[in-house]
Amino acid sequence: MTETDLESFVAMAGEAYARLPLPIRQLSKDILIRVDEFAHEEVLAHLEITDPYGLLGLYHGIDLLRKSGFDTVPSQDMIFLYRQPILRFWQTGSDSLERVIQHVLVHEIGHHFGLSDEDMHGIEEQS
Repeated sequence: MTETDLESFVAMAGEAYARLPLPIRQLSKDILIRVDEFAHEEVLAHLEITDPYGLLGLYHGIDLLRKSGFDTVPSQDMIFLYRQPILRFWQTGSDSLERVIQHVLVHEIGHHFGLSDEDMHGIEEQS
């Protein structure tokens, strides 16, 4: 797959989400998935990441293990996929672009659920 424009990338992210197991999709249906070219400088600074290519994705919200019905949530839970860092990572590896996007998406959804890396790996195997 060499088509990597923004529209194609967004479509691949949507396809990756559609391949997730149904229970995961049902429990994460309210999360907004957003594709940006790079993380904002403030985000990188907060995470102490100096290389703008050093962050492939980010979950922004309160994970379900810490969320309460009494919480005042200031904004919607979101997952950011950072297109340029993902493209660079893909170009330097052996996995397909679709597989890299799937991996980043599962990892960030896993943060929403408060899952371990092992749990996230299991979800990837089911996708």
